[in-house]
Formats: sequence, C-alpha cells, structure tokens
Amino acid sequence: MSLQESGEMYLETILVLSQRTGFVRAIDIGEEMGYSKPSVSRAVGILRQGGYIHVAEDGGITLTESGRAVAEKIYERHRLLTSFLVKLGVDEKTAAEDACKMEHVISDASMEAIKRHAMGHIQ
Repeated sequence: MSLQESGEMYLETILVLSQRTGFVRAIDIGEEMGYSKPSVSRAVGILRQGGYIHVAEDGGITLTESGRAVAEKIYERHRLLTSFLVKLGVDEKTAAEDACKMEHVISDASMEAIKRHAMGHIQ
C-alpha cells in the first residue's frame, strides 16, 4: 500500500505522541492534528488495514514495524529540514511549517544530499 501525505502525517503524529506520552488513542491524534473524530477514525481504519498500525481493544494505537519505519523517516526529514532552514535564516515557525510540506515530496536523493551538506557543516 502506498501512503499519501496525510497517511504519513498520521504516522508521524502517532510516533511523536507515543514518544511524548507512551499511550496513543484516536482522540489524542485528533487533538494533536486538529482533525474531527470521523476523519481520524477513517484514517486509523485505512492505516490499520494497510498494516501500518495496530489498534488494541483498549483503544491504544501502536505502530507496526512498517508503520514505524515510515514515521521515523518522515520525522527525521522534518527535523533535518527544519534545522536546515533555520540555519539558512528562516524563522523557526516558518521553517517548521515549510519542512512539514517538504518532507512528503522531497526525493530520497535530494534528502540525502541535504543531510550530507548539513552534517558537513555541523562537524
């Protein structure tokens, strides 16, 4: 199953919430993303069917191995792109907003080049 940008955003949000609180429910995702219960319910169903998340009987949502791989990739891109844009002089809020858009469309090759460039300047 190929994920769209919205699916990637949900997985990233689940990852961040699980790191922050340890237990993620659909209501937490909705509150974090500002989405309605029906929207979150639909997305959770699609992600579960795609094998990206597991929903326990108590409502707890966890990432599967494939879901975690996608979420970590997107979250790493978000952090690196935000940092890179800030270093270029973009204010933190704008950098984070732009990184959120870029993280879903940038190619792996371009991302790796930015990563190499950024790491070269950190050392």
